[in-house]
Amino acid sequence: MMKTTLSLKPAEVQKSWVLIDAEGLVLGRLAAVIAARLRGKHKPQFTPHVDCGDNIVVINAQKVVVTGNKADQSILYWHTGYAGGIKGRSVRERLDSAHPERVLEKAVERMITRGPLQRKQMKNLHIYGGPTHPHDGQQPVKLDIAALNPKNRRA
Repeated sequence: MMKTTLSLKPAEVQKSWVLIDAEGLVLGRLAAVIAARLRGKHKPQFTPHVDCGDNIVVINAQKVVVTGNKADQSILYWHTGYAGGIKGRSVRERLDSAHPERVLEKAVERMITRGPLQRKQMKNLHIYGGPTHPHDGQQPVKLDIAALNPKNRRA
């Protein structure tokens, strides 16, 4: 009896749409679940070099929870490109800004292997700060991350 490993081809991929409500969920745990779903690691036919993950819609990203003192002590840095142009903001300042969804987006982006495949997979992630989204036509299936583990939710 010969055993073979099946390798998924890009034309054979079946993507589904998933809706996640981020209200009250812990940032890092939520990002880890989203990253695994974007890569397709939850599927039995996972192939590392093919974009076989799902399309994910996240709502209420501004209500995500950061545990401990990380909201004030964790600084997200960027560089302007000019000499001495390093800048930084705390996670709390970023969550209170005009684009709170970028905190979750950056957390997920850093959990996926970098390269051309990462850029393609990140296009399947749609994050919205509020409770509404324009993807009702795709009929996304609701995924309850708080029910997966009691540590995923903080009050």
